[in-house]
Amino acid sequence: MKTMFEYNWMVREEWLKWCEDVPMEELLRPRIGGVGGILHTLFHVIDVEWSWIQVMLGKPDFQESFDLHNRLEKVRELEATFRPDVHQFLRNWDESMETRPFQDTKPDGSIVTYTWGEITRHMIAHEIHHVGQLSIWAREIGKKPISANLIGKNLILPSTYYTH
Repeated sequence: MKTMFEYNWMVREEWLKWCEDVPMEELLRPRIGGVGGILHTLFHVIDVEWSWIQVMLGKPDFQESFDLHNRLEKVRELEATFRPDVHQFLRNWDESMETRPFQDTKPDGSIVTYTWGEITRHMIAHEIHHVGQLSIWAREIGKKPISANLIGKNLILPSTYYTH
């Protein structure tokens, strides 16, 4: 699981770097099928990752609007602020957390119970989903998208003890 977070972070960093060569009006332009535009989507995945961890740990959640972070440097600052908390959460992860319950109160007042393992995997899948949207939008503006390939990123190295 930690490998998949590292993968998401590598790809996210590549997208943030990619944004440096895109006019601000394209980064902010509302797009079909997402939470907003390119930059808003990057803000969103950073926010959701951190917010889920905060609520699982019983801490206050971030409630600021994208309007306060609608510049690339602001999104990078937000990531730099939130990443240490996510790292700490993952460093502390152990098997007992897989099935730890989390009760979520829905807007209608009903309560749904999830597991921490389920939520944590949702966070991974959530970002991968949005990276797919970013790739489509990149092509729409005539730019090559960032590769979503996990292979070749050296996140899992071969064992020197394996014999065939």
